[in-house]
Amino acid sequence: ASTPHKFVLNEDRVGESVGGISGVKKTGVNEDAMKQPFAFVGVTNPSGSDCAADCGGDTDVAASVIDENSNFLSEVLMKVCEERDLPVALKIGAHRGINPKLLQAGDGVVAFADAGVLARLCTRFPNVRFLATFLSKNNQHEACVLASKFRNLHIYGCWWFCNNPSMIEEITTMRVEMLGTAFTAQHSDARVLDQLLYKWSHSRAVIADVLTGEYEKLVEAGWSITREEIRRDVRRLFGGSYEEFMSKSFLPT
Repeated sequence: ASTPHKFVLNEDRVGESVGGISGVKKTGVNEDAMKQPFAFVGVTNPSGSDCAADCGGDTDVAASVIDENSNFLSEVLMKVCEERDLPVALKIGAHRGINPKLLQAGDGVVAFADAGVLARLCTRFPNVRFLATFLSKNNQHEACVLASKFRNLHIYGCWWFCNNPSMIEEITTMRVEMLGTAFTAQHSDARVLDQLLYKWSHSRAVIADVLTGEYEKLVEAGWSITREEIRRDVRRLFGGSYEEFMSKSFLPT
């Protein structure tokens, strides 16, 4: 992984126009370093060792969330995002290497990831758009609450161990009940190669069943559903809501 000093050039330009907005402090960014493979995966340990201090077999040295107190986060990543009006996508809750003998297949899940990290990031950096998904089923309700409280947060997908039909149904139902269509129901990554074959087919079927149940409730309540309303909701859940979120800018004007 590239270290922080490789990302920032030795210059500090103040008052330049950034994204059409004048008066925004702009730090020189080494774009070539940012394009390197795994550029944002981690930061070299200042001690020079290959492992975190006092790391042992039970230490998760490849956390799925950047240390919120690190200079790398506040002085590099967030500054780049604010200058370029770029979003940050977070996948939270993986526990790397719980069975090292299985190599990359040996990753697991943190039963209760600290969702407070996400809330604090949204609060500290209100001009940055955050997209987030959690790996543990236990974090899904809190994620919905956070998405309803922070305009710069968009939640998406049923990731990895949550990509099971029963969990997709439960998580999507809860999200629809709490957020309407202001989220992305599923995304197209395939952490397990086999998901290339079945992920979208079973996701579409399960999400369709969830929507059918919600429309039945509306009909029972006296609402007449139109085809256009159904098309609108499906478009939002499968990309429209994401595109709407990405088109927003929270930079000061």
